[in-house]
Amino acid sequence: MEQRLVGKVAVVTGSSRGIGRGIAERLAGEGAKVVVNGRQPETVAAVAQALRADGAEVLAVPADVGLRAEVDRLFAETVASFGGVDILVNNVAWTGHRAHFLELDEAHWDTALGTNLKSAYLCAHRAANLMVDQGRAGSLIAISSFSAARAHRCLAAYDASKGGLEAFTRAIAVDLAPFGIRANVVGPGAIHTELHEQRGLAAARQRGATVPLGRVGMPADIAGAVAFLASDDAGYITGQVLYVDGGMLAQLRSPQVDDPLPPSVHARRRQPPGDPQPLRAWASGPVFPEYS
Repeated sequence: MEQRLVGKVAVVTGSSRGIGRGIAERLAGEGAKVVVNGRQPETVAAVAQALRADGAEVLAVPADVGLRAEVDRLFAETVASFGGVDILVNNVAWTGHRAHFLELDEAHWDTALGTNLKSAYLCAHRAANLMVDQGRAGSLIAISSFSAARAHRCLAAYDASKGGLEAFTRAIAVDLAPFGIRANVVGPGAIHTELHEQRGLAAARQRGATVPLGRVGMPADIAGAVAFLASDDAGYITGQVLYVDGGMLAQLRSPQVDDPLPPSVHARRRQPPGDPQPLRAWASGPVFPEYS
């Protein structure tokens, strides 16, 4: 593996599992000192220990990055241990249960926007100020979703937060460019993580069947894109979105929009006057399992 990040310090939020863990492993493998973060101390410590066993320099900092005081503590511990920060990966995210817009409550909306968007602001704001104060160029990378460009059914809050994350990143890329700080987005498609393992191999193959490249992605696929954007190889790239989705956005339409309406919502639909056709629970085509 290339050693493009030797001497760099990388903070990866939500890196105790899934895509975040894959990113932490890749950045450590390329020589970065990595700060592992999550809300559960036990899982954060376990990931940090595994990385140390592979020879990486790692700091474990459990923290809820949706809270300013916790973010301040995260970066204070990073500076105390490693002297500063060069790379921030805003990976933490909350999907929550699927909720049709007609049944989407305020608490769900606030949690999605607070976890997925406010946390990105808090961490990027703190990291960028540290970089400027220390005279360090740096790289801010947000992990979005192809849902920022195409909609899921029954995930309005999640999709809105990811669209906001991309707009936010473009805006700060312009503000921070004079300081040599780059800001970019990686947008994953259908990525297979441990949360999908319980569904089995058949479900993974069914998910992959809707992808032009014929398979689901893995955390390592996202991690490779992040490592590139964090490195000097991407030194002239800022304000951009790199979708790593196996070609999903190249299609005219994703089958996932055919997920059925919740029965409680379908029951509220009314037959158009003079239309003899029965109301369908979904637009058309087969029903595929949820993915984000």
